[in-house]
Amino acid sequence: MKNKVVIVTDSNSGITQSEAKELGISVLPMPFYINEELFYEDITLSQEEFYEKLGEDANISTSQPTPADVMELWEKLLLEAEEVVHIPMSSGLSNSCETAMVLAREYHGRVHVVDNQRISVTQRQSVLDAIALAKAGKTGAEIKEVLEKEKQESSIYITLETLKYLKKGGRITPAAAALGTVLNLKPVLQIQGDKLDAFSKARGKKKAKSIMLQAMKSDLEGRFQEYAKQGHMALQAAYAGNEEEAMEWKKELQEQFPGYEIYMAPLSLSVSCHIGPGALAVAATKIADTE
Repeated sequence: MKNKVVIVTDSNSGITQSEAKELGISVLPMPFYINEELFYEDITLSQEEFYEKLGEDANISTSQPTPADVMELWEKLLLEAEEVVHIPMSSGLSNSCETAMVLAREYHGRVHVVDNQRISVTQRQSVLDAIALAKAGKTGAEIKEVLEKEKQESSIYITLETLKYLKKGGRITPAAAALGTVLNLKPVLQIQGDKLDAFSKARGKKKAKSIMLQAMKSDLEGRFQEYAKQGHMALQAAYAGNEEEAMEWKKELQEQFPGYEIYMAPLSLSVSCHIGPGALAVAATKIADTE
């Protein structure tokens, strides 16, 4: 008997190849060029190696999976399944979503590309939602509809250790970066929907963390209040190469939000590439209804 719906995502979701096997899904590895050599996240490039190269000031750029790789995977899956639901990283952060949408047209309604503006731990939650919806008997089109309808129902706050990588990527001016470094300013960034935007800035990381806690509290008591009451919000934490510090952060979050089981994972390397090592993040995502 054919599997009805199978789920595909990319490694920006933070789902490793081994975790993908356990979940019964497929994960396309994101390609990286490091000093012009091609690597694939979690296949030929580990988290450790990535941060080592970042620390050596290697020239790192992100790319997107090639159309050939995407189509090859879909075709293999469609031999066994009736439909594919493909959940790429946010269209506001990469062109891979748009590319997938164009490619999906060739498959006459059998491939559904979801553009629900997610990245990292929030993208992972969309994958878990899609698995639950598929198990509940929803079609590919129905799963896409649910996930896209709820695309604004997530929130991420990130604080950085260094301004160097924002400067490198042209997101802030060299003068602002220099001033920020002298004053020990830690920006707090947010992802609400499709883009990485400024949210606040703080003197020192401790203050930055308290700003993030406050922001998340406001979200859970404000815009997500109804979902939170129903137990339909997932709380997540993420970090960039600083596991020990992240464990402390998770503990702080647990104290502030005792009703939540906090899932923590490394930030996807595509994000870390632009913000550098030492970042901490907190995120909340609505869990989709499967009824």
